[in-house]
Amino acid sequence: MAVDYDLIVIGGGSAGLVAASAGAQLKAKVALIEREGKLGGDCLHYGCVPSKSLIHAARVAHTVRQGYRFGVHTAPPQINLSEALGHVHRVIDKIQIHDSVERFKSLGVEVIFGEGQFIDGRTFTVNGRMLKARAFIIATGSRPATLPIPGLQEAGYLTNLNVFQLQTQPASLAVIGAGPVGVELGQSFVRLGTEVTLIASSDILPKEDSEAAQVVQRQMEADGVRILTGHRADKVAVIEGKKHIWAGNQEIVVDEILLSAGQVPNVETLNLQAAGVEVGKKGIRVNAKLQTTNPRIYAAGDVIGGYQFTHVAGSEAAVALQNALVFPLKKMNYRVIPWATFTDPELARVGLTESEARQQYSDIRVLKQDFADVDRALAEAAGYGFAKIITRSSGEILGAHIVGPAAGEIIHEVVLAMTQKLKVDALKNMIHIYPTLAEVNSKAALQLTKQKYAQNTRLQGLLQRVFSVLRSLAG
Repeated sequence: MAVDYDLIVIGGGSAGLVAASAGAQLKAKVALIEREGKLGGDCLHYGCVPSKSLIHAARVAHTVRQGYRFGVHTAPPQINLSEALGHVHRVIDKIQIHDSVERFKSLGVEVIFGEGQFIDGRTFTVNGRMLKARAFIIATGSRPATLPIPGLQEAGYLTNLNVFQLQTQPASLAVIGAGPVGVELGQSFVRLGTEVTLIASSDILPKEDSEAAQVVQRQMEADGVRILTGHRADKVAVIEGKKHIWAGNQEIVVDEILLSAGQVPNVETLNLQAAGVEVGKKGIRVNAKLQTTNPRIYAAGDVIGGYQFTHVAGSEAAVALQNALVFPLKKMNYRVIPWATFTDPELARVGLTESEARQQYSDIRVLKQDFADVDRALAEAAGYGFAKIITRSSGEILGAHIVGPAAGEIIHEVVLAMTQKLKVDALKNMIHIYPTLAEVNSKAALQLTKQKYAQNTRLQGLLQRVFSVLRSLAG
């Protein structure tokens, strides 16, 4: 039975665009199906791009306020949220050019807008068309999760899907959820002049190194964010035009609520059962080759759960594409996955936390370097936070956590070392430009040598005797 395409990609977000673009450039016949009427997905329209653009606007406002610390005195900044969001949308529009329908058509991709579903394991129907392919990649992404809080739906709330469409600035905002989205947007809004309360069921950024997360929390509180850890929102009600949230013994009264409670996969409308594709609690089930339970159908990105980051989605798409088009031999390697939370200070991570490492190994070394001892950080009044590298006694790098200025950039040296299976001495021996923030990596790596030397009293005694002899000979 003839098929229409080599590959049909379902979903025009980060993973889908990578798969469709690369497949077409390899001269495969590719169709890309997207239900939203525009390409780019969550990252471009509702996630990474708009949030980082708003974060930058908020950081500018904060810098202006802090100018007096450097002898630069100005009046308090006048903030216009609609103009700040105008910057956000201009950035989206500029990046959108790379994800335009015209570009993908020029590559040879057939772009189809519409919501469709599988009718069997080799056929997908959309807009009344029955499309058959040798292989499929499902990359339909995810959407914000909701919480069953009594009164929340009736009161109304924001998520990352609509917060960037605000027309007026809320005077007060409650953020429910203290993951990356919650803390990034919470800090941004307080710096733009909104009174912010962050409600966290546990600690903020619970997946991060706890010591690093505390540095972020202290800065957010210094910015004016009221943080309620260990609290859950019990109910919500609208009273005289204000939204009241009861969380434990606290009553929080605000103009708007931003819900940031994680993501759920977009699978409901695909009729995956007809295609023989199983779905678990976190998303579509895949093997190491990113095959679903139907070996002709692959999945990548947020829809499979796991690491929900744009850069991971792109890597997964590349693996799924190779397996789908040729032979399914390539496996996804999650050994070295970095990520960052773009608060101020930034918090970046790769590999294991200290507690995770101690559960797996008995010879753990923790190499920590404060930014307070990095000259470039002091020059920029950013001498707070630290770099923490987790190694074994041999110098094998197990993980790293950096909280401080430009952490999301600086951590890539450690990522490269881990990817190439280099030991921590590679960072120590690498000559760093002075003064740069990246010196924190070499200074942290040096701690392993210092720790071993401090513990080796035999070597210290030997060196002391050697130098004594040499002084005598020199005399």
